[in-house]
Amino acid sequence: MSSSNSATTKETSSTPPAPDCWYLTGPTASGKTAIGLELAQRLDAEIISLDSMTLYRHMDIGTAKPNAEQQRRVPHHLIDILEPNQQFSLSNYVDAATAKINQIRERGRQVLFVGGTPLYLKAMLRGIFRGPPADWEFRQQIEEELQTVELPALHRRLQQVDPLSAAKLHPHDKRRIIRALEVYRSTGRPISHLQTQFDEGRPAEQCHVFVVTWPRNILHQRIQQRVDAMFAAGLVDEVRGILDRYHELSRTASQAVGYREVIQGLQQGRALEQTIETVKTRTRRFARHQETWFRSLSECRFLVRTTDDDQPEIIQQMLAG
Repeated sequence: MSSSNSATTKETSSTPPAPDCWYLTGPTASGKTAIGLELAQRLDAEIISLDSMTLYRHMDIGTAKPNAEQQRRVPHHLIDILEPNQQFSLSNYVDAATAKINQIRERGRQVLFVGGTPLYLKAMLRGIFRGPPADWEFRQQIEEELQTVELPALHRRLQQVDPLSAAKLHPHDKRRIIRALEVYRSTGRPISHLQTQFDEGRPAEQCHVFVVTWPRNILHQRIQQRVDAMFAAGLVDEVRGILDRYHELSRTASQAVGYREVIQGLQQGRALEQTIETVKTRTRRFARHQETWFRSLSECRFLVRTTDDDQPEIIQQMLAG
């Protein structure tokens, strides 16, 4: 193998996944935090957050972040490590989580991931496609070209070299279109082909990946109660404080359901009641999105809850599995 081919192989390799850790996940408002604390104590485990928004400092109420007492009860990691105006990629998360896994295991303890970000879960179970490094000269050429042609023309170019990626991407998704073209230019292969190895998972019985969920009508009630509690606890004031301090949230932090709607409501002078209802609607939609993701992963085992009193039974099912 030539040196250039060897470099390409290294650049496009995946970070080794961590399918042998314990995972507790589920849609928002499913009660993961309480179960996770008990399960961690039973396993003699430390918890790594599997949540893309609890990474951010000062974003406490809207993320249902474990409180100080809960974090004292069981060591937690990857919580409050970023400012709200900082970006954080999937690759950043995998690197940070892998480092924490190694540290926890050096202490002779188990690793338990707790949280509801499906993309993080898939990355830790199966790895990620990192791809070649950014080609800034190529990107600059594309940006200059876009001064004279429309973005859909770039999308049509992608259709010629990688029709599968083009079919998945919106014609105006500039960042991902440019990245797909960049990967093809660097490797000579469509990014969609290079990513296929991460579509294959292991059977659920070979993993410790548990999804806690509820019947849809009960989950919706829990979401409504959680959103009401968030606003009663001062979510609007928390958002105001973040904006006063940082002026704006990063692209990744601004995706947090609740914060995005409150910011829009403040900017547009929207009535608080309308903002609350919007948050409830989008949180229900987000929960459906989470459940769809979990069902697509073969590693997951589903545990359906019907009452808050069934926590001991749920934990016993996990330990027996």
